[in-house]
Amino acid sequence: MSAVTPPPHHTVPASRRVLAVMVLIPLLAALALWAFAWPATRMAPRDLPLGVAGPAAAAAPLEQRLASHEGAFEIHRYADEAAARTAVQNREVYGVVVATPQGPHLLTASAASPVVAQLLTQAISSQAPPAARAVPVTDVVPTPAADVRGAGFGASVLPLALAGVAAGALVSLSGLRGGRAVTAVLGASVLVGLAGAGLAHSWLGVLAGNWWAAAGVLALTVAAVAAGVAGLHALLGKPGIGLGAFLIVLLGNPFSGAAGAPQLLPEPAGLVGQWLPPGAGSSLLRSVAFFDGAGAAAPTLVLSLWAVLGLTAIALTGRRTAPAHTDPAPVQPSAPTSAVTYS
Repeated sequence: MSAVTPPPHHTVPASRRVLAVMVLIPLLAALALWAFAWPATRMAPRDLPLGVAGPAAAAAPLEQRLASHEGAFEIHRYADEAAARTAVQNREVYGVVVATPQGPHLLTASAASPVVAQLLTQAISSQAPPAARAVPVTDVVPTPAADVRGAGFGASVLPLALAGVAAGALVSLSGLRGGRAVTAVLGASVLVGLAGAGLAHSWLGVLAGNWWAAAGVLALTVAAVAAGVAGLHALLGKPGIGLGAFLIVLLGNPFSGAAGAPQLLPEPAGLVGQWLPPGAGSSLLRSVAFFDGAGAAAPTLVLSLWAVLGLTAIALTGRRTAPAHTDPAPVQPSAPTSAVTYS
């Protein structure tokens, strides 16, 4: 029987590999610089939901002054301060300017975004007449005392994104398929959620509200990322991991609006970010931790879609690529060898 010769192994020339490194690394650096620096240097209110409350005669001038900032604010009208407070607590608006006999009174929610609360305070104070007293500000839903500036909350997005990408990549590259891959993704996500809640809620005090709800949001966010990355790998192979990392880390993290608000980012970064797991996860975490779940429906839907679609791709691809169990071929008896006699 002739020996089977293996197919020739085609290697990429060293010169091409050097050229690929020289081109790809600067390209990735440029993409990262664009994704992170562009939104940060273009932050400004764009259709930021803001309320005006009080009698029509007193509230109309306030509304006109705010409307003069074309494209900056999306004005909502409320009858009185009680309705305005409810709107802030339900995450309908970031703040409300209440017209009172003593002058304007600003209601904010620093838990929704400390950056926006500060921006509104400066904007309303700058519009007050020079001789008027300082505009009083009431923080209806404040940030936790341990994270007054919201820096800890904003810094929590990237670790969750990296944990999800790492989980999805490890599940894919370790050869897990089908049900085992799904179990690994869900198990890792649950453990990250519990550990994250223990750190951010119990130890650092960055999060408030129900502990288990915060852990569930963290777990769902990581599951959406991990399932998305592993699902892309199941559909596209190894390039799917790179695509998933690009969408989550290079786009999802800087476009999340966690450090400010989606309405402060240049278009369409704010909208795109809310359709990616980091942005949806940070919005859902704010709702659960500080607003008793108000405004949680949309980000929950986005995260669930990422998780379900990714897990479905993992399960179906694993079932399709599972090796078929065939009966072993019967062993053919070798031909008898003739005896050789020597005289």
